[in-house]
Amino acid sequence: MTATASRTRTPHARTPKQRPLRTRTLRTRRFSVRVRPRVLVVGAALLVVTAVVFVLACVTGDFGLPVPEVLRVLAGGGEPGARFIVVEFRLPRAVAGILVGTALGASGALFQSVTRNPLGSPDVIGFGSGAATGALIAILMWHTSALGTSVAAVAGGAVTAAVVLLITWRDGLHSQRLIIVGIGIAAMATAVNAWLLSRSRVQEAEVAQLWLTGTLNGRTWDQVVPLAVVLAVLLPLAVAQSRGLGLLSLGDDTAEALGTPPRPTRVTAIVTGVALIGASTAAAGPITFVALVAPQIARRLTRAPGPGIATSALTGALLLTGADVATQWALPSVEVPAGIATGLFGGAYLAWLLTRRGGPRD
Repeated sequence: MTATASRTRTPHARTPKQRPLRTRTLRTRRFSVRVRPRVLVVGAALLVVTAVVFVLACVTGDFGLPVPEVLRVLAGGGEPGARFIVVEFRLPRAVAGILVGTALGASGALFQSVTRNPLGSPDVIGFGSGAATGALIAILMWHTSALGTSVAAVAGGAVTAAVVLLITWRDGLHSQRLIIVGIGIAAMATAVNAWLLSRSRVQEAEVAQLWLTGTLNGRTWDQVVPLAVVLAVLLPLAVAQSRGLGLLSLGDDTAEALGTPPRPTRVTAIVTGVALIGASTAAAGPITFVALVAPQIARRLTRAPGPGIATSALTGALLLTGADVATQWALPSVEVPAGIATGLFGGAYLAWLLTRRGGPRD
């Protein structure tokens, strides 16, 4: 018995255990918050890298500017010529990249949490295409301002979301059905977009076609300010839904027992995500795959359960701004839309996701 017992206690006989996630509790007199140090470290690292890429975006352009001069301009000083170039041309483009990427990353995290599927991205299930349809109608038919285009894009995304949900929401939300129906609705919206382009004047069609590729080129404060206002309202709302969406991942019955009603939580998340994707589409066009890839990268970096909306937003900002800077450095004499770069990277990621062992799980 002694020999047998000693053999069963050898290291090879033990079942390996997964290391638990480290958490810390911050307490005050009125409330306490549990935080994960790894999430905080990853978030801080994303902020630092994004800030560096943001400065590079302000440096990059046809007219070269040294980094110290750009930093002086960003601090409120600098030479008049450098200040004009940075403030009027490069800064709106860089800020637009940060804001659009943030909106896309947060929106992707919301939809992937609601559908519990890595393919549950707003550009895959058609909400981005619907927002583009609304914006094209405003641009080509109504000739509205930037604010009117933003409202039309949000309305287009909302109508598309309503149609998809009316078709798919029977006895609850099923992710596979939602994705399949969404792909079909996206194809229909793409066809409508092509029809709108075919009926417009050549000059308007050229501008709209460039916008449809998703670009940060030529962004001005007219596009940046409305998006900043929308994000100031929607981003805190999206982050506040993290706990409810995390409980939904445990199952509807468990979430309801813990005080989180499943249906209102999903509806709120979908409405918030549609508003985010509509505002980002109005500002820069339908930029693809950032909403799909950013939440997945954020989860792999943090290794934390839950939607990870804040880290997904930071990852989206870094991905889009980095893609825009990379295309400018790779092809300095050619203006490549950022949507093309994200499409190339995101398409490769989607192919890997669909062909990996077991495929995406519902």
